[in-house]
Amino acid sequence: MIDLRALRDNPDVVRASQVARGDDPALVDAALDADARRRASLAAFEELRAEQKAMGKQVAQAQGEEKQALLARTRHLAEEVKARSREAEEAAATLDATLWKISNVIDGAPSGGEDDYVVVKHVRTPRDFAAEGFEPRDHLALGEGLRAIDMARGAKVSGARFFFLTGIGARLELAILNAAMDQAIAAGFTPVITPTLVKPETMRGTGFLGAHADEIYRLEKDDLYLVGTSEVALAGYHADEIIDLADGPARYAGWSACYRREAGSAGRDTRGIIRVHQFHKVEMFSYCRPEDAAAEHQRLLGWEENMLALVDLPYRVIDTAAGDLGSSAARKFDCEAWLPTQNRWLELTSTSNCTTFQARRLGVRERTEDGSTRAVATLNGTLGTTRWIVAILENHQQADGSVRVPEGLRPYLGGLEVLEPVSG
Repeated sequence: MIDLRALRDNPDVVRASQVARGDDPALVDAALDADARRRASLAAFEELRAEQKAMGKQVAQAQGEEKQALLARTRHLAEEVKARSREAEEAAATLDATLWKISNVIDGAPSGGEDDYVVVKHVRTPRDFAAEGFEPRDHLALGEGLRAIDMARGAKVSGARFFFLTGIGARLELAILNAAMDQAIAAGFTPVITPTLVKPETMRGTGFLGAHADEIYRLEKDDLYLVGTSEVALAGYHADEIIDLADGPARYAGWSACYRREAGSAGRDTRGIIRVHQFHKVEMFSYCRPEDAAAEHQRLLGWEENMLALVDLPYRVIDTAAGDLGSSAARKFDCEAWLPTQNRWLELTSTSNCTTFQARRLGVRERTEDGSTRAVATLNGTLGTTRWIVAILENHQQADGSVRVPEGLRPYLGGLEVLEPVSG
C-alpha cells in the first residue's frame, strides 16, 4: 500500500507511476476523492459531537418549552452525528479499497514494457561451441544422459510441467541450494525453512493477488494459498509487529518448495525444467529502514552475483522496465545467464526493492527516535533455484555429454569434478 500522505502531497508522481506501469491513473483521483470525503465527514462529525456535548449541559439547566426545544434539537443532532459517522466509515472503506489497488510507486526504473529493460552490465563471455568443434546439447538431453532429470515419469505421476530429479540431479539441486544458504549465512542472514501454505491476508499483503492471481494455486476448502516464493511467508513473518532495526537490517534466507500454475505461459518453455509448476528456492528477504533500502538493494544484487561467480556462469544484469514490474516492486534487477542452445538469456535471479509498500499492507513497523512508529522497507532476492541446473548443465557441458562441475560447487558434491553420462 502506498503512503497516503505522499499521495496527497505528490499525486502527479503517483499518476505518472501508474501510467508507466500500464495501470489505471484514475485510481489516484478516486483515492483523493474518498480521502477528501472521509476528512470532511470526520470534521462535520467532530463539530456536531462538540455541539451535542454542549447542548447536553444546556438541557440539564433548561425548563419548560425551552427544554423541549433543546431536546428536539438534541435528537436531531444525534441523527446527524450517526449520519456523518456512517459517511466517514463508508468513505474510509472506499479509500482503503482504492489504495490497495494502486501499485507501488516506481523508483528509478526505466520506462516501457517487457522488452524495454536496460542492460547494466555483462559478466564473462559465453563459450563458442562452434570453435570447440561440437554442437551443444540442451539441458534435458544432458540431464537424461546423466540420469538426472526424468520428465516422463514426472508427467505420469503429476502431469505436464512436473519432473523428477534423480541421482546426480537431486544432488546437484541440493548443492546449489546449500551453497546459496551458506553464502546467506556468511552474509548475516538467518536461515529459515518457511511454510508453503499461507493465509489470504498474507498473500494479499505481499501484493500477489493482483494481476497475476491466476498464477497461484489455491486450496479453496482450507482457504489457503500455495506460495510461489518464500518471500510471501517471510514478508508475513513480522506482520503486525514493531521490529528493532537499530543494529541494521533484519535479514532472512528462506528455503522452500515453490508452486506456480504458469497459467499465462502456455506454449512457452515446454521442454525440460525451465518453466515448471514446482521447484525449490533459497530467497533472501530484508527488512530495513526506508532510507537504507536503495543501498540494501545493491547489496542483495551483489550477493546474487557472488553466487553466479561461484558456479562460473556468463550472465548479464538488467534493470527491469516499469511496465514489467510486479505491483509491489519499486525497482527490480534481474541476473540472466546465457543459454547456449536457445541463443538467449535466461533469468536466474531477481531482486526487488518494495520500499514500504508491503510493510504498510502487513503492518510491519519500526519505532523512531521520537517514539512514533513508521513502516519499514522490504526487499527480496533469489540466491539459488532448481532452474540453475539448466544453465549449469548447458554452459559446463563437454563434447562427450559429461558436465564439468564448477569449482564452487565441488565441495557440495563430495569433490566431484565431472558428471559422467550413464550408459544403458
